Amino acid sequence: MSSYTFNQKTIKVKPPEKGSFPLDHEGECKIPMIKYMKCLRDNKMSNTICRPDAKEYFQCRMQHGLMKAEDWNKLGFADLDAKEFKEKT
Repeated sequence: MSSYTFNQKTIKVKPPEKGSFPLDHEGECKIPMIKYMKCLRDNKMSNTICRPDAKEYFQCRMQHGLMKAEDWNKLGFADLDAKEFKEKT
């Protein structure tokens, strides 16, 4: 059997789009994730109420290298006061 590779297309690998990130196989951010999911469940999936928990979860992911460190403005958390966030955690 001969391999004929001249007309085959090469696969171009591209990085994941923003919002795609590695899974947390080690469970490093499991507690903030559960806290966020519980908040969503308790508040009828209202993500507005749970934004401080979401911010805590993203901060954990950034600290453990599970997502690229981004400015809070780019992630939509510019309006959350840093002091308020620290008090919650």
